[in-house]
Amino acid sequence: MNRARGTLLIALLVGLAGCQKPATVGNPHFVLGEAWQAEGVWHYPFQSFELNATGLAAVYPKDHPALTTDGEVYDPAALTAAHQTLQLPAILRLTNLDTGLQTLVRINDRGPSNPARVLAVTPRVAALLQFPPAGVARVRLEVLQAESRDAADNIQGGDAVRIDVSTAPRAAVQQESLAPPPGTRDGGRGAGPAPSARVVNEAVPVAATRVVRRLPESVTRVAAYPGTIWLRLGNFSRVEYARMQMARIGGLGAQIERVRNGRTIDYRVSMGPYSRVPDVDEAFRRVVAAGINDPRIVIE
Repeated sequence: MNRARGTLLIALLVGLAGCQKPATVGNPHFVLGEAWQAEGVWHYPFQSFELNATGLAAVYPKDHPALTTDGEVYDPAALTAAHQTLQLPAILRLTNLDTGLQTLVRINDRGPSNPARVLAVTPRVAALLQFPPAGVARVRLEVLQAESRDAADNIQGGDAVRIDVSTAPRAAVQQESLAPPPGTRDGGRGAGPAPSARVVNEAVPVAATRVVRRLPESVTRVAAYPGTIWLRLGNFSRVEYARMQMARIGGLGAQIERVRNGRTIDYRVSMGPYSRVPDVDEAFRRVVAAGINDPRIVIE
């Protein structure tokens, strides 16, 4: 009887081991991608090593897929984030303007899908930079050129990459050609149809997986500068174009500013300033509904 019970126990343990879900294995690779649309706004990915921008950052939702867009395993405890247009990967210095806390972050994901947010960060990044309880912070992001170039070189087969043979899920991009919405600026990429892309996770065989360096948790503090929130609706070389942009949104309270750009004068259409995030979010929603397809939130 004891021998029979032992045999049954071994069989149960073997069965439970066979039911365990296999660990997710990544396949990091360089990604730029095609233009994509979310919530009525078009994004045009481009490679940049000099981006210096401000905006509102949010925290990733809890239901993030197992892999990021560039094929890395998603880790909520890592210092990583999603950006709508930067090359993947990229390294940037991220500063919470409300607290003055800053750290280095690896951009390895496409998003966020909310066009009113410039970044989506992991819970660990939010904790280190002391995001407010609502999870939305005023931030500045500065791409670090040397570090970003190294990250791109390494993920494409540099000396810092370890190659392992395996079979793993990989992020696949599904694309279809769609005409851009009326009035959308092409971001200098030329006219013509813009493809819409979405990332889905599929289990497919891959030849290798690359292991990337984990960024250290090094936090510094600079002077806090919360600033004010503005909604930018575009810069135009002629004032009549700026007036046409204002006319599209009717009485939503936009204004035209003269901005010197070298030896020329641009005409910038703006709304604000706003002191509360819900107020600028509502303005953002209304201008998109009015047909403005590329508004941008900035902190000044």
